[in-house]
Amino acid sequence: MNLELLALMLCLGSIVGVLAGLLGIGGGLVVVPALVFILPFADVSQNLVMHLALATSLATIIVTSASSSFNHFRLGNVDFFVVKWLMPGVLIGGYIGATLTEWIPTQYLPKVFGVIVFVLAVQMYRSIKTVTQGCMPNALITSLWGSGIGIISSLAGIGGGSLSVPFLNRHGVEIRQAVGSSSVCGFGIALSGMLGFIFHGFHVEGLPKYSVGYVYIPALVAISITSVFTTRIGAKLATRLPAPVLKKFFSLFLICVATSMLVQ
Repeated sequence: MNLELLALMLCLGSIVGVLAGLLGIGGGLVVVPALVFILPFADVSQNLVMHLALATSLATIIVTSASSSFNHFRLGNVDFFVVKWLMPGVLIGGYIGATLTEWIPTQYLPKVFGVIVFVLAVQMYRSIKTVTQGCMPNALITSLWGSGIGIISSLAGIGGGSLSVPFLNRHGVEIRQAVGSSSVCGFGIALSGMLGFIFHGFHVEGLPKYSVGYVYIPALVAISITSVFTTRIGAKLATRLPAPVLKKFFSLFLICVATSMLVQ
């Protein structure tokens, strides 16, 4: 880990923090592809890069989601009734997703996730001019949805905002409340997913120095340092921007992410 790579990860953390506060995502959609590119320059074996990128991304999301959740709570953007229903599912799903990465070839995951994200982005964009009247499902159905969100998010090393925000908004949760509540749920996904990656990586040979399981500590610290300070910028932007503008920005962002995953 030389100074150039350290500076690059500090800049990456700044971007991640803004995205976490603005869109309710933990930044994994940026962190994972960035680490896949950066880690080989830190002499990380190519066959370990994807697992390290996913695990380290989830670890950074714990920090960014906690900071983003705090800022959204202060701004009144968290619906704790919704969080209470989603959280059991996302905790279970996050750990299951980390476990599945040991069995599923990782080269297929970006394309599968890209299709899902693209569909959600199109649905979000089409709903810009309409007001959603649907209500949240019952606790069991919501927990099952949370489990699915947790599994997919952990497999992709993300906080789940790209899945939970459209789900909540489609079921009548106002977009700012959906973003803030997603930040809280993202913390749960990241925590359970990270613990899963640590557990499964403990006895893996060839991991770089300063790794705890699959979590690469130097990258975690560098990204977290700057992201904590920039989440407040994103949270303030989320509060000041009109809801249709935020929804449109979020859907276009998802389309870009989906496209980048599908063309890999």
